[in-house]
Amino acid sequence: MIGGLKYFLSEACLSLWRGRRSSVLSILTITIALFVLGLFLLLSANLERTVSEWSRSAEFSVYLRDEATPVERGAVERALRADASIAGVDVVTKEAALARFRRDFPELAPATAGAPGNPFPASFEVRLGSSAVNASALETLATRLRTMSGVADVRYDRQWLDRFASLIVFIRWAGLSLAAVLVLAAGLTVTNVVRLALYARRDEVEIMELVGAPMSYIRGPFVCEGIIQGGSGAILALVLLRAGLDLARPPLAAVASGLVDGNAIQFLSAGAVALILLGGMLVGCVGGLVAARRLR
Repeated sequence: MIGGLKYFLSEACLSLWRGRRSSVLSILTITIALFVLGLFLLLSANLERTVSEWSRSAEFSVYLRDEATPVERGAVERALRADASIAGVDVVTKEAALARFRRDFPELAPATAGAPGNPFPASFEVRLGSSAVNASALETLATRLRTMSGVADVRYDRQWLDRFASLIVFIRWAGLSLAAVLVLAAGLTVTNVVRLALYARRDEVEIMELVGAPMSYIRGPFVCEGIIQGGSGAILALVLLRAGLDLARPPLAAVASGLVDGNAIQFLSAGAVALILLGGMLVGCVGGLVAARRLR
């Protein structure tokens, strides 16, 4: 068994070296297909993580008028704390809002220094008890709060978070569809490359058939050749994804400062990495099997 595997591997590597130009093309095709798949998986996973972080922060904000009286503020706070779906209420003063803006957006902080007064309103920032809170009940609460005295505006984050989550689902399916087309193309490329190798060794194959070599022993090197191409393409795709993420993380953190923590952007999970690696090897294996099926 071990001897057979060594034979398959050595013959496959020798065949790849002989047809290295076509083999490189095949590996690059697989790399592009799996890179696209990994890119969409990476993008959707980090977007989901970001939305999850945003969902755990204040999802319901009530902004107060500057002239709101203590009585009006107290009435709004009691209305919020009385709702069963609300886990907590944080009071943000005008001064705290200004300080937070200067901390989160330091490049814009000088613009606030020349303002005649503090342009930020006081507010109540609300944490919801669960992501499965009744949306219609919260919308009713938001409508009632808007009519209360001293309230300037009410922002209900769940609505746009749900829309953003729908966008993530669309991105994932679009990426999977595009990757499926590219993977099919990669599989066909592997098949053609292995067929070229089979044609180049047709005399050797005929001799092995004449001496009664098992068909699995004849086909083995070609299947192994496809697996090597698929695995090499998958590894190259993962390396490119990792390098691209490391290069993109600093500028992304600078551009999206205050919205996204650049250090929180993570690479693919171990399961996704295994999926890409095994998927590449499977594509190569199928391509090799299809190419070698004409051997009877």
